[in-house]
Amino acid sequence: MGNLNVAVLGPPGYAKDLGKKGTESDITFYNLKKGDDTVTIIEPTRYPERLAPLFYAASMADAVLIVVSEITPTFGEWVLMLNEVGVEQGYIVLENYVTPGEVAPLLRGTVLEHYEFVDADPIALRDRLLREASARASTPPATGAVGTIPIDHHFNVRGIGTVILGGVVRGGIRKHDSLKVYPGEKTITVRSIQKHDDDFDWAAEGDRVGLALKNIESDDLDRGFVLSDDPALQARSTLEARATLVRYWPAPLTAGTVLHLGHWMQFIPARVEAVRDDGDWRQPTLTLALEKDLVYLPGDTAVLHYLEGGKLRIAGHIELV
Repeated sequence: MGNLNVAVLGPPGYAKDLGKKGTESDITFYNLKKGDDTVTIIEPTRYPERLAPLFYAASMADAVLIVVSEITPTFGEWVLMLNEVGVEQGYIVLENYVTPGEVAPLLRGTVLEHYEFVDADPIALRDRLLREASARASTPPATGAVGTIPIDHHFNVRGIGTVILGGVVRGGIRKHDSLKVYPGEKTITVRSIQKHDDDFDWAAEGDRVGLALKNIESDDLDRGFVLSDDPALQARSTLEARATLVRYWPAPLTAGTVLHLGHWMQFIPARVEAVRDDGDWRQPTLTLALEKDLVYLPGDTAVLHYLEGGKLRIAGHIELV
């Protein structure tokens, strides 16, 4: 039993031939299941007019399927985003006579240069993704394991109460576990766990889950909130962090610039308060003041977005400590 989370970047609705539509908002989920193996497919529905859905889809992905019908700035933005997030596994479908030779120079030096070119055959793609899911078999978390689940959707279900949807990004959880809600100090209890509409007593890293919660209302939650019992988790509204800017970034960052930090399901405005570059402006140390707390684990990275940048909206990433 395993689950594979796959972002699909291509023509709108391309994923409908790969799975059954599920939750739909600015990101749309499609579900593929065979026996105990499941594939969660994520499409950034409101992209490209909004950048956040592209980040969310990439952030959740274990792998990506890219459909390239022409070389456009949008394709270039996909490459930058996937490289900054670090999605190392991927497949590329070429359409409209686009050749691997045309695409390869744009992928060189990025995580995408190792992606596999595949045929546009939905049946073969489904089978391939299910095999990859099967290879990721999850096992029950060990006693005392800690788990972390960023929330991407939340709502109230009559007769059940508050339900959240999210992915287990670290560790594992069990039914009846007590978890803290970050940011904040609330503690909730996991009433029940579902994975692809089946009830389970546990969930492990990589699983897509629906959790029914006790001791909290849906209105008290928001996308980007994190459920966890990991004591290492941090929640901070000011950061000093080393940044690495993308190679296309044209000039040094300056104090006063407003960026957006993307991490898990968070997309938070952050003002640059100070910049120190030690002679290399493409790897500065930034002091950032965030609009609200960023929740993260030390050692994670966050992607820097610049929404006023016109065609170049991805600035780089920072290392979180």
